[in-house]
Amino acid sequence: MLEKFITFMITGRDDNEEGATAVEYGLLVALIAAVIIATVLLLGGQINTAFTSITDKL
Repeated sequence: MLEKFITFMITGRDDNEEGATAVEYGLLVALIAAVIIATVLLLGGQINTAFTSITDKL
């Protein structure tokens, strides 16, 4: 256990980084989803108006 801690402190790496990578990807997905939801909520009305205008002109 102490050897793993020393190795981590010296190299800054852990032998098993797969869990951390999965957590990081999960956080990125959550952030992207939050940005998409916020954008739709903020611009949804304007986008709907634009599509309605385009549809009416067709």
